[in-house]
Amino acid sequence: MPATEPNPLIRFYRDQATDDSGRRLGEILAWNDDQMEAVHDFIQWLFPLPERSGAYPSAPLLDRETVEAFRVTPEMQDRLRHAFGRMLRFYGLRWNGAAVEREENFRERAQNWLWPGNHNHLRLTRILRSTLLLGLDRESKALFDALNAIYRDFPDRISSRTHAFWSDASQTE
Repeated sequence: MPATEPNPLIRFYRDQATDDSGRRLGEILAWNDDQMEAVHDFIQWLFPLPERSGAYPSAPLLDRETVEAFRVTPEMQDRLRHAFGRMLRFYGLRWNGAAVEREENFRERAQNWLWPGNHNHLRLTRILRSTLLLGLDRESKALFDALNAIYRDFPDRISSRTHAFWSDASQTE
């Protein structure tokens, strides 16, 4: 019986393949903030989930084997952590190894995403859930804690519905 090809996400995170648009992980992570804002089909590769994306239904999905590969492969964990850090910078945040903090440029960066109904709220939901599923439990919890603080500080910019999605995404199943 022939061996099955690994999930494309495994090959992508091991730098053995590109996403379906021909981009490597490192290339995406090197994008400037404007490019990250303008392109909408990369987040599903950086932070995969087991459910289909409504915005990008052809994106690969997490399966049990892929989740396990992420959880037991230090290189994949490191690359996922790098993707996490890059997206935090996009939002004006940073991971200090114990908590997610606001950067000095937070107010400037927040102008891009901190307003009701912004698509980045969906991206943050995905990041919360994906990092939790793939073994970055501390990072996921720290991001949720930071988003809770932002929600408290800017209650008119994040809907209670968005906050509920973030809360649900941060729960273990």
